[in-house]
Amino acid sequence: MTQIAVVYFSGYGHTKVVAETFAGAIDASLIEIDQNGEITEQDWQTLNTAQGIVFGAPTYMAATPWQFKKFADASSKIWFTRGWQDKVFAGFTNSASLNGDKQVTLIQLQTLASQHGGIWVSLGLLPANTKDAKREDVNNLGGSVGLLVQSPSDASTDEIPTGDLETAKLYAKRVQSIVEKLHG
Repeated sequence: MTQIAVVYFSGYGHTKVVAETFAGAIDASLIEIDQNGEITEQDWQTLNTAQGIVFGAPTYMAATPWQFKKFADASSKIWFTRGWQDKVFAGFTNSASLNGDKQVTLIQLQTLASQHGGIWVSLGLLPANTKDAKREDVNNLGGSVGLLVQSPSDASTDEIPTGDLETAKLYAKRVQSIVEKLHG
C-alpha cells in the first residue's frame, strides 16, 4: 500500500483544512507541526517510512512561518544520512491574498525537498484563466509548482474557496499516482 504523509503547520486553521482535504482524498497520514515548531518522534518515524512527503504551510511575509522553518531545520539530521533520498515530494501553501508571494513559499518547499534528494511533483493542471473563470474553478490561482490556496483574511475555515479544495484533491491523486509509479 502506498504511504504518503502530509506534514504541515497551520496558524489559523485554514491550512489544516487544506491538509485534511488533501490527505482525505488519498488516505494519507497527517502530521501537524505544533505551535512550537515540533513534531513527535512517532511523526519523524512516519516521515522516514513514507514513500511520499507533502509539505504544507501558510505564506507569512513571503515565506513559511518560523514553526515550519524549525521543522525544516530539524530535518537536517535526516538530510545528513540521506534518509529521504528519492522519496516523492509535493507541497501547498495558503494565504489571505490571491498572490501574496505564495510562489516564494512553494519554491522554499521545493528546495527543501531537493536538498533531501527528493523528486518533486508539480501540480500538473491547466489554470482556469479565461474571462469566464470563477474562484470555484479548479486551479483558479494558476499554480504550477504546487497547490496555491487563498483564504480571505476575514473568512472562517469553512469558507475556503471550493475550487482550491477541489484542486487539492486532484493534486493529491496526482501525487499518489506518481508515488505508485515510482514505488509501486
